[in-house]
Amino acid sequence: MSKLIKDNVITDNSWELLEATDSPETTTVPAGSVIVPLVVWNAQKEQLESRKASLGVWLNSDELAEELAGDAQGFGLVAVNFPGFMDGRGFSAARLLRERYGYEGELRAIGHIIRDQLFFLKRCGFNSFELGEGVDLDAAMASLNDFSETYQAAVDQKLPLFRRRA
Repeated sequence: MSKLIKDNVITDNSWELLEATDSPETTTVPAGSVIVPLVVWNAQKEQLESRKASLGVWLNSDELAEELAGDAQGFGLVAVNFPGFMDGRGFSAARLLRERYGYEGELRAIGHIIRDQLFFLKRCGFNSFELGEGVDLDAAMASLNDFSETYQAAVDQKLPLFRRRA
């Protein structure tokens, strides 16, 4: 079982990531805690609705958070895939899921994530990070606290610095 960072703790990853296929309507979703692609959720929503608490869904960077707006609540997990470290659309998706759509469950960053991004991913609302094989998870944990003060408002701090200073 692989490891990940969740809520500032290194823990086992108990979720299975189901890869996208060419035929989402007929993709077999195994029992247990499974993260399905958004296209599979949309194609099999009626069959999967009863499993929603033990089901996660993942968004690719070219899929919009709005596509989950009505369904996000109740999922055990929502994951956002980063296909490359230069693709920042997942940061926006996380903020939308947290701030506009009120998602309060586990929000996981998956894909190509580098240590330097973790602090900013956390600020956007991610509370879970699935890093690649061979990544030093202790160093990654430390990077979640790289900065002691922030200037901008974000999911983790609603007020900008100038509003916090008296």
